Amino acid sequence: MAKLVEQTYGEALFQTAVETNQVDAFLDEVNLIQTVLKQNPEWDRLMKHPKITKQEKVEIMKGAFGGKISREMTGFLELILTKERYGQLQAVFRYFTDKVKEEKKIGTAYVTTPMELSEIRKADIQNRLLATTPYLTMEMHYAVDPSLIGGMVIRIKDRVVDSSIRTKLAEMKKELLQIQLG
Repeated sequence: MAKLVEQTYGEALFQTAVETNQVDAFLDEVNLIQTVLKQNPEWDRLMKHPKITKQEKVEIMKGAFGGKISREMTGFLELILTKERYGQLQAVFRYFTDKVKEEKKIGTAYVTTPMELSEIRKADIQNRLLATTPYLTMEMHYAVDPSLIGGMVIRIKDRVVDSSIRTKLAEMKKELLQIQLG
């Protein structure tokens, strides 16, 4: 159900952004709202409080964001609050952001290696990913996991390429255990 909510509202926000030719402006506003929410954890409690009416929540939101975001984004937030979908707002924003990145051909890659990579190696990996994917630019996220032993794991969306020594050893162990000695 939650997946349907984020997709429905995220798609509606994206279509509105495209129709009004405000994709970049909406993305900036979504980032602004997310920053404000992250910096103010009490806002979350306030918007989820059962004793505060929907209309009061809408008025609080308008007071906080009025003049800082577009009329369309204010209306969208009002819809989220009146339909009691505030709990899924972050997922809706994530869906919208992913949709914008896909439209602009911006990929996101998560690269895990057993040791820190040099800037030259990072640039080489990024260039190879750009050459083998349909993306024009790539947001790169690097992590270190010494248990990989060697190689690397690359994740782009739901696709994973695992060339780590740890995985190769695990596969070899599995194959050796399947061999029946006669």
